[in-house]
Order: sequence, then structure tokens, then C-alpha cells
Amino acid sequence: MENAGNGNFMARRMRQSCVKAEIRTRIPMTFDIFPALAGFAAASLFTPGPNNLMLVASGANFGIRRTLPHLSGVVLGFPLMIVPVGLGAMRLFDLWPPAYAVLKTLAVVYLLYLAWKIATAGEVREAAAETRPMTFAQAAAFQWVNPKGWSMALGAITLYAPGRDVAGVLFVASVFLALGTVSGIVWTSFGTGIRRWLANPVRLRWFNRTMAALLVAAMVPVLFGG
Repeated sequence: MENAGNGNFMARRMRQSCVKAEIRTRIPMTFDIFPALAGFAAASLFTPGPNNLMLVASGANFGIRRTLPHLSGVVLGFPLMIVPVGLGAMRLFDLWPPAYAVLKTLAVVYLLYLAWKIATAGEVREAAAETRPMTFAQAAAFQWVNPKGWSMALGAITLYAPGRDVAGVLFVASVFLALGTVSGIVWTSFGTGIRRWLANPVRLRWFNRTMAALLVAAMVPVLFGG
């Protein structure tokens, strides 16, 4: 009996030691990958893409105050998308790979519609009076049909949270939240900064057409990539 009791005690101690060792190793490992994850996030967030181009266009057409709901929807919506993608949605692509092709098709159709809306926007005064910027809910929902966003989310989870555990996925989402806030403000401020220069109707018309063309061009890697 004494030997059995000692055996159970030793087994419990070993399990406790394993748990403590796992906690000690997982936390440093999480922060060890921070520089690489931050670099990946910065390269993804600060480069031109559908979100950034639409924030520039919204800042130029509506000003920063009216663009704040759109900006907030982008900044918060993408990290909120990463969490369910990392914890469950990626399994759908594992089980049924054609689902990604369906998603890309829907995303391209919607982005073409948004590009058309931007290209046909009127003067600054007309835009303020006749059209409205994206709401928070619309911008947050847009993340689910943003092809660049899906590539970023899938890539980040695969590279930096391969175990798809809660702690790892939340860490990835938090890094994107922090850097996405800075990126969103920078791109929106750029659009707002050139708003006065775009008071000229001809300049604004060509600016909107250029933004629309860039938005369509941003889909090329999605269409012809893997």
C-alpha cells in the first residue's frame, strides 16, 4: 500500500512538473516569434490592399470624422475574424478545399462592385451629400470577403499559431490589432490630407478612378495566385 501511495504521489508530481514546464516554455516561445510575426503583420497591413485603398478613398471623399466608423470596422473587424478562422474555420478548408475557390469568387464579385462605386463617385461636396461612407458593421463584415484579409489570416495562423490553440491565435490577433490601428490611421490620414487638393473635380475624378483601378489590381494575386 505504501509503495502504491508513493507511486501515485510521484505520478502527480511528474504531471505537475510537466504542466509547469509547458507553461514556462510556451510563454517564451510565444514572445520569441513576436519579431517575425510583427514583420509579417506590418508587411501585410501597411502595403496597398482593399482595406487601405478604400480607407484612402473614404478619407479623401468624406474626411476623417465620417470615416471613423469605417476605420474602426477595419481595425477591429480583422482581428475578430482571425480568432474564429484560427479556432475553427480553417478546418472547413481542410475538409473541403473547393470552399476557398467559392470564397474567392464571391470576394472578387464584391470588390468589383466596390471598385465601380469608387470610380463613379462624384465631387467631394456631392459625395458628402449623396453617398455615405462604410459603417462599422459593413467594414467589419467586409473582412470576411476580403481576399487579401483571408490570405493574411490563413498565413499568420499557419506560420505563427500552427497548433491553432487559443493562446496562440489570440496572440496573433492582438499583434494585428495593434499594428492594424497604426496602419489604418496612416492610410486614412493620407486620404484626408489630400482632400483639399482633391477639391478640384477633375483631380477627384481621376483620383477615384485610380483608386478603383488599384483595387481591381489588388485582386490579381488572388486570381492568379495559389
